[in-house]
Amino acid sequence: MRTIEVEQITQAIAKMCMDACYYLSEDVYDALVSAGRKEESALGKEIIGKLVENANISRNEQRPICQDTGMTVVFMEVGQDVHLVGGSLEEAVNAGVAKGYTEGYLRKSVVAEPLFNRKNTTNNTPAILHTSIVPGDKVKIKLAPKGFGSENKSALKMLVPADGVEGLKKVVLDTVKTAGPNACPPMVIGVGVGGTMEKATILAKKALLRSVNKRNDHPEYAKLEEELLEMVNKTGVGPQGLGGVTTALAVNVEYFATHIAGLPVAVNINCHATRHAEVEL
Repeated sequence: MRTIEVEQITQAIAKMCMDACYYLSEDVYDALVSAGRKEESALGKEIIGKLVENANISRNEQRPICQDTGMTVVFMEVGQDVHLVGGSLEEAVNAGVAKGYTEGYLRKSVVAEPLFNRKNTTNNTPAILHTSIVPGDKVKIKLAPKGFGSENKSALKMLVPADGVEGLKKVVLDTVKTAGPNACPPMVIGVGVGGTMEKATILAKKALLRSVNKRNDHPEYAKLEEELLEMVNKTGVGPQGLGGVTTALAVNVEYFATHIAGLPVAVNINCHATRHAEVEL
């Protein structure tokens, strides 16, 4: 049994909030640079160049990549041989978010109650926390500040098995076309397939945390990812919705078992600033 003070988690979360907002991950940065070389539209090429320049300024000056520093989403794998001490795990995560957003001068965008009295919590808490118990004595944390320009353009469709692959492709393409310029393309698209309604959406969110360079381990899903990316980039939406062949940098698909009568499909869109950080304690 290994003991971890929850204060370590607070400190890690605080740093991850700042790092994710200041430093675009290497995989996404490299994908933008590569897309700029391949983009056929002169305007699209110029836009991607500006996005790369923006990422460089953000990194060098430790400023947020985007003014919308998002709602903090945390995926945490807790080893079953870990004993967390010193307080509540959820409170420790929220304390880390509050510390990171306050000390990092990141925009606080969370309201405590969503419908009647949308009062800002002033420290970007609470976070969205997903935990799972896994073998081992480590705690692995993945964190994503999720902006809502793209989040608002995401979708869930409860298909039936007869809809099949073509039905899934239609859901993805319809979602991308509806999003248009409002999701700040070039996008990274997470697709969740299977499970139940809520499981599909969690899978789609989790898919966004996978490197844009890594395909699904299942060969049929890896092929599907490539087909979806090709289809999305043929829509002509292009960088910032102004036309071109780079509407998305990647489409990542995650799947889970489901009911014999169901085929849930969730599409979670992220903008060009697909921000994430991870650490292992």
